[in-house]
Amino acid sequence: MKSVKDVSTVFRQELAGLYDVREIDSLCMITIAEIAGTSSAKIKAFPELQLPPEHLEAINQILTQLKTGQPIQYILGHTEFYGLTFKVNPSVLIPRPETEELVEWIISSVGTGHWASGNILDIGTGSGCIAITLKKHLNEAQISAIDISVEALKTAKENAELNDVIVDFIEADILNPKSEIEIPKFEIMVSNPPYVTLYDKTQMRQNVTDFEPHTALFVPEDDPLLFYKAIADFASTHLKKGGLLFFEINENYGEQIVELFSIKSFKNTELRKDMSGKDRMIKAYL
Repeated sequence: MKSVKDVSTVFRQELAGLYDVREIDSLCMITIAEIAGTSSAKIKAFPELQLPPEHLEAINQILTQLKTGQPIQYILGHTEFYGLTFKVNPSVLIPRPETEELVEWIISSVGTGHWASGNILDIGTGSGCIAITLKKHLNEAQISAIDISVEALKTAKENAELNDVIVDFIEADILNPKSEIEIPKFEIMVSNPPYVTLYDKTQMRQNVTDFEPHTALFVPEDDPLLFYKAIADFASTHLKKGGLLFFEINENYGEQIVELFSIKSFKNTELRKDMSGKDRMIKAYL
């Protein structure tokens, strides 16, 4: 048998060049914890813990996949977001900590006022992480979520069932909205739309560009605000007066998006930085 420490050494050797040491150690702990059915904290606390052959075989299979650049979340088939478990696969983006900050902002902004029991729309829901988490914490709200991808919606529906919430999932294209979303006006709209340009793509890692869905990531280089403009126009007729619009944004276009909302007659637009100090979120009132 080999110990946790031995496996960690192998991970560092095999994944060097793909990830930095801190990320490699994290991937190793996640992998061992998953296979051993225990916590990462316990794995870290007992580096001399011996692993049986069947565990080592499973860990090696995951390591082989990691060496191709495949994200650990897709390999395991699940991840955590805002304390909840979500199924993930290559049809949906992997939920990220920055999006948790956006959800936290929405929940704290809503509070216990009339918005807390209103209609909320999540545009481009993907795995459903935003819509489902909001429903979990704002259980009186009526939450709808749209996506152009049938496969993404299938995953989102599975995640709603997994987390025991009811969300109305709708197949629709926000760039060409039709009758599918001709429903009562909303108090709140939220979106984490595609916002990565081709230039941004050159700065990204293989485990994102090669595995995560391009339709959920990329926008044309000559029209990086494509989705923000479309959603702002949609919101102008589907968001109630005084309603809230929340966005996750490309850090390079914060001021341009604020200006766009001003032109589109939104008020009190607030640009907020994420935990890394990057312009990442916007809130605006209609």
